[in-house]
Amino acid sequence: MNYPQWFTDWADQQPWAYTMAALAILIIAVWLSQFITKHILLRGVSKLLSRTELGSDPSVGLKIIVGRLAQVVPALILSAGIAYVPELPEWVVTVIRNVAIAYIALTVARAFSAAMSSVNEIYMRRPGSYLKPIKGYLQIAQIIVYLIAAILIIAALIDKSPVILLSGIGAMGAVTLLVFQDTILSFVASIQLSSNDMIRVGDWIEMPQVNADGEVIDMALHTVRVQNWDKTITSIPTKRLISDSFKNWRGMQDAGGRRIKRSLFIDQTSIDFLNQDKLNELSKLALLKDYVNTKQCEINDWNRELVSQGKDAMNGRHMTNIGTFRAYVQNYLIHHPKVHQGMTLMVRQLSPTPQGLPLEIYCFTNDIRWEYYEGIQADIFDHLYAILPRFGLAVFQEPSGIDIRNSVAKLASLSVEPGKG
Repeated sequence: MNYPQWFTDWADQQPWAYTMAALAILIIAVWLSQFITKHILLRGVSKLLSRTELGSDPSVGLKIIVGRLAQVVPALILSAGIAYVPELPEWVVTVIRNVAIAYIALTVARAFSAAMSSVNEIYMRRPGSYLKPIKGYLQIAQIIVYLIAAILIIAALIDKSPVILLSGIGAMGAVTLLVFQDTILSFVASIQLSSNDMIRVGDWIEMPQVNADGEVIDMALHTVRVQNWDKTITSIPTKRLISDSFKNWRGMQDAGGRRIKRSLFIDQTSIDFLNQDKLNELSKLALLKDYVNTKQCEINDWNRELVSQGKDAMNGRHMTNIGTFRAYVQNYLIHHPKVHQGMTLMVRQLSPTPQGLPLEIYCFTNDIRWEYYEGIQADIFDHLYAILPRFGLAVFQEPSGIDIRNSVAKLASLSVEPGKG
């Protein structure tokens, strides 16, 4: 480029001023590119995206991707323009250019990572996407891109070719993996635990393989410390939380309900139809009054229809003590102030066993504190065991020594005395 003679003479006489002026021009150019991309180009793109369904959704993050890519423009201008600043030491030019290139590599990698998150968010909105999740594949792509970016950044900062750096990494890789195997595995496991929010300090986790059942009190690189409920402390290798399964009770704590899942084992010989006297007695219970009346009317209508068709009345329907008791338990739980009414609540029969007919109570308490939960559960079953005989039902209990002695004594008292009968 041919400059005017006066400018050439001035530049020769004042080299430092020429350098400072060129630097000022470069800084202004970088600032203008930042201003144009951020306040003009980025705003225009944001307005265009806001007109689309995906662009206006903040959870997709298209604006974040565009914003990160826009940061590349000032860095490109800086890396290209620094070479045209005269009288700068060669090492200064090299350092500034390499730092700008490293920043570009990091920015592109972050934009790619945000793009992969957006792809996963868009994919998960498709029907049936939960059957074939792609999050794991996208995470692998993110890891690969970050590894490539890390190699490029290191190569740029040390001003070496990435090929040379890769050859050095390959030679040291085997030794590093051998010496620091546990540390690398623990580091990768820590990243996965944090990125997927699988565990936090304060979570209640249960891992029977290592006898851990308690609250997480510390998370380090190599170990996760759990204070068990018996106040002992278990140290779990971080990598085992990825390779082995464990139960995290945080979902229960966040939901605000804790499950009760316990059965009453009913003696099957005590199950019978209810006669009218028993029905009249049970209908006096506040929780059963509406049920007994409604059910009795329904059964009477059914049986009358059956008889009118000339069929045998033996095929008619009748109320049973087990069915009525099941309805009572259901209403009892619905009206219980400590039972969570917004979660699953049911009373069901399970398959008969040699120990009796299981009548399972499945519900959730609205107090998740352990001691209160146990108290609520005990109060519910105390009441059910106590009221069970009112329905003519009995719980199954395997005979104990005292049961056998009482039976033998009863048989002995009923035996015929010598010389009689």
